[in-house]
Amino acid sequence: MRILLIGAAGLIGAAVAARLKREGHEIIGLRRGASGAAQGAVDHWVQLDLRQATTPESWRPHLAGVDAVVNCAGVLQDNVRDSTARVHHDAPAALWRACEEAGIRRVIHLSALGVDRGGLTDFSRTKLEGDKALESSGLDWVILRPSVVVGPAAYGGSALFRGLAALPIVPRTPDSGPLDIVQLGDVTETVARLLQPGAPSRIALELAGPERLGFDEVVAAYRRWLGWKPARLISVPWWLMGLAYRAGDAIAWLGWRPAVRSTGRREIVRGAVGDGSAWRQATGIEPQGLTEALAEHPAPVQERWFAKLYFLKALAITTFALFWLLTGVISLTAGYDLARDYMLRAGAGPLAVPSVIAGGLADISVFCLMIYRPTTRQALWAAVALSVFYIVAGTILLPGLWRDPLGPMMKIWPILAFNFLCLAILEER
Repeated sequence: MRILLIGAAGLIGAAVAARLKREGHEIIGLRRGASGAAQGAVDHWVQLDLRQATTPESWRPHLAGVDAVVNCAGVLQDNVRDSTARVHHDAPAALWRACEEAGIRRVIHLSALGVDRGGLTDFSRTKLEGDKALESSGLDWVILRPSVVVGPAAYGGSALFRGLAALPIVPRTPDSGPLDIVQLGDVTETVARLLQPGAPSRIALELAGPERLGFDEVVAAYRRWLGWKPARLISVPWWLMGLAYRAGDAIAWLGWRPAVRSTGRREIVRGAVGDGSAWRQATGIEPQGLTEALAEHPAPVQERWFAKLYFLKALAITTFALFWLLTGVISLTAGYDLARDYMLRAGAGPLAVPSVIAGGLADISVFCLMIYRPTTRQALWAAVALSVFYIVAGTILLPGLWRDPLGPMMKIWPILAFNFLCLAILEER
């Protein structure tokens, strides 16, 4: 079949694309940005921002020749880049109407476990609204409601488990609900089987794994898998955890997608448990538990790298951004006279003051671009360019700086190395 796959660059979408490709299907992958995962599995990419695709007219050009639609799109919380209402309800509802008009019958829609038991957050409320819009359509729909999905790839909650597992001291989560962890491979196999001729339709299935674990038990399982001794668990004051979640919310409005946000907290408290019997009966799949799945694939060194870098990435980028902010602020305030004297010694003459001001503003601009996720990569490359400029200009105008015992010129080299490290670990998925 020719299948339109929404969210094909995401964690679940990329895995679904690879699984369907093995079945011989032609995959039309829809994504928001110009780059994405699953390049080899997707035959043709369509670039479309779901926040703007809220009418059937937005979808019609992408449905020509399509036999089935699989929707794997989802966002955790509203921010500058994401809208739960538009991604979970408005855009899908418009897509369902466009499918009816185009005569496309088969639709498989990925929702979330527990959304039909009461919406605690905008995430679960809008997910349920999207489900209801599909249920009221005349399509041959299947709604899949997976629990927390984990697998070889890591993003969101599955990445958070790895990151927490790398900490020698782990904060307790005593108010978290139990989790019926489901494996990514079982989710993709489900989609493949439900696209086969004669597969059941107009059903909603809970994809709940066979092993029920607490949040701390999941983290401990990943730590054992990574080959480390049990971590020490500590109780963290509620106000401190609340501060961390609010910080995550604030960071999200800068375009980042931290797993630690208020929506994640509320959903963790609710837990993610369900009854997978209907799922097993409809598909014949016997889902794997987390312990069994981890035991089948020993953790390679890159997993330990990722786990250790999970929180270090945030620390590295934050530290680097503050470095550029403070260098700019200092050069324009407390260090202004010293910077001006350096420029006069270099022979800048009347350009000394404008050069100091321009340099300080350039450093502050790098900070501003770096903390805003859509421009972070450009900021890091701008930082590389500025560092190289400082090396070249300093060597030509003030070669004596190379002999300075404080090493102002020598320190640029580790800064460049740190810059390239941040570029290397910037990608989220």
